[in-house]
Amino acid sequence: MVDTANNKGDRTKVNDDGSIESHFYIDAKDMQTKLNATSPSLCLAKWQQTSLHLTTGHTNSCYHPPLHKISTDALELNPSALHNTPTKIAAREQMLRGEFPTECSYCWNIEKDNNISDRAYRSGEPWAASHFDDIVSGSVSNVTPSYVEVNFNSICNLSCSYCSPQFSTAWMKEIKKHGAYPTVVPHNELEHFTGERQPILHSAYNPYVEAFWQWWPDLYPELKHFRMTGGEPLMDKNTYKVFDYVLANPKPDLHLNVTSNFSVDPKLFDKYMGYVKRICDGDNVEHFMQFVSVDGFGLQAEYMRHGLDFGLLLENVYRFLEDIPYKNSVTFIITMNMLSIPSIQRLLEEILVLREQFSDSYQRIWFDTPLLRQPAWQSLEVAPNSLRTQLQQVHDWMVPLQETEATRFKGFKDYEIQRIQRDMDWMNNSNLSRQDTTARKADFYNFFHEHDNRRNTDFLTAFPELESFWDQCRSEAQK
Repeated sequence: MVDTANNKGDRTKVNDDGSIESHFYIDAKDMQTKLNATSPSLCLAKWQQTSLHLTTGHTNSCYHPPLHKISTDALELNPSALHNTPTKIAAREQMLRGEFPTECSYCWNIEKDNNISDRAYRSGEPWAASHFDDIVSGSVSNVTPSYVEVNFNSICNLSCSYCSPQFSTAWMKEIKKHGAYPTVVPHNELEHFTGERQPILHSAYNPYVEAFWQWWPDLYPELKHFRMTGGEPLMDKNTYKVFDYVLANPKPDLHLNVTSNFSVDPKLFDKYMGYVKRICDGDNVEHFMQFVSVDGFGLQAEYMRHGLDFGLLLENVYRFLEDIPYKNSVTFIITMNMLSIPSIQRLLEEILVLREQFSDSYQRIWFDTPLLRQPAWQSLEVAPNSLRTQLQQVHDWMVPLQETEATRFKGFKDYEIQRIQRDMDWMNNSNLSRQDTTARKADFYNFFHEHDNRRNTDFLTAFPELESFWDQCRSEAQK
């Protein structure tokens, strides 16, 4: 049994038979045991990770708990109140007492199925695990996070089926023109995005962005991961402000990350590529991680993420990997929803092609499959039996393609396969009532029928294999 470390972020244990175990998976399992020995509800991400939605002044620690409001009064006293909110402080105190904050129920449910939850994966990563002793014996109220994810504004050229006007100006424009979607509870109703949910225009004064830049000089030295999301970060001036700061203040231990739809104007993409090339030169950062959001392949990917040019996305992925062949990698974020299933194998096949071409001395091509839970009518829970069988077949196809010593960086990671299994378990154990199932089917039809009318799309052209399911949903909607 040999321990290898050819890449810091992809350490593996090679067994005598040539099979590989990822330390990412091993460390997560070990961390879950360690967490439970201290408190069965403890999650280090509640301290060390923060997701900041500065467009509306909301935050959470990871994407599973609901967003909650940041107090502008608290920010006037201390900009770190962007992260250290009363809600998070109360949850940290609960965790140290062994109590289970309800906002974190997603992970408890995953663990009930004997799967490794994101609580363990996140806590097991070095940016969090190194703080374990300080967390269990230290402060719950004055914490500087090491993993920060920021949405500076909602400018976006896409209107993805599961997104909202809160995160996309394209969605906001549509809702202002056509109104809410005719689901049982009107979806993305404009009145919902008023008050504290109303996005602050990128051209207007934003106290949350102001507080962030006040906090930045103190935050930056402690960062291990900094990730910019959106909206579409390539369209946001703050992205390039961060880039300029990093170039002026190199941080060789920083993982700098950007999430993009990779389907923007070519001139803007040229500008972005110029910055990334400069950042990856020298010792400005340890690594640049490019996250690319795509949930399927070809026309089906374009249908789910309206406005996406899938061909342009792939062209830009290849250009990124070819033109800047060092100190970076690409991670595909596949938001697992019901409509991902028909083409996910084709997308994973493309990922294997990319791994074969670009992953030699280290893994440059990654993917993750986080679960979509809202809107409920698009979640895996509503998938018909034919799609459930198909996802099982995808999992079974992946298993013999698991990475070995002989196929290092070319096959699937153990935890990638485990996460597909985890998604299936969540889907199959949801126990929706018949009433909930029929209601969601009705909403599915009402939403996508209106989607087709407004956006000049055609569901059955994109998903011909779902004709029978579509007919069922239409029948439920017309009762």
